[in-house]
Amino acid sequence: MSLYPFCKAVLRPLTTLLYAARVTGVENVPLAGPLIVAANHRSYLDPPLLGAWFPRTIHYMAKKELFTIPVLGWILRNVHSFPVNREIADPSAIKHALKTLRAGECVGIFPEGTRNIDGAATARRGAVLIAATAKCPVVPVALVNTEFAFRRFRTDPVEVNIGKPMMFQGSERKATKAELDQWTLDLAMAIERLMPGQEHGNT
Repeated sequence: MSLYPFCKAVLRPLTTLLYAARVTGVENVPLAGPLIVAANHRSYLDPPLLGAWFPRTIHYMAKKELFTIPVLGWILRNVHSFPVNREIADPSAIKHALKTLRAGECVGIFPEGTRNIDGAATARRGAVLIAATAKCPVVPVALVNTEFAFRRFRTDPVEVNIGKPMMFQGSERKATKAELDQWTLDLAMAIERLMPGQEHGNT
């Protein structure tokens, strides 16, 4: 059973009503084939907001601790999420992500690895490593103002700003550490450019 279509149908009007949610860049999303969507993460609202407004079903990589919470764990499994151990390079999570991509589906990753409330955390290599291994594009997404969404007084709408697909292919059969580091920085910068006041796009 999948709860994804139901959740999407409920969350779109709900986030519009509560947070004046809006989306840009939908035309940048390949509608078929393997794809990774990588977004910044500053609020608990981020996964459901992105899932509601992104034009494809997202299979989220989510921290394993969430799956032990009654009800929430059941919901996560039924909206196609799968667990990852954030403390290690989790081989089972990577294997599951690659299998999902080989099936032509979309995998969602928050490169910072956790909620980055103050913006101080740096992105990790996981998204670009999986993308390079699967030879699939990554779509950067900036989620805007979600850290303020639960405050009693707020004025700015939340935004889902979708950028153009990026490809990460190494100079060798296996990506080098230097390449992974550079790609991770490139992806983080692409997300940053999608924030308000920055130049939209990846060039």
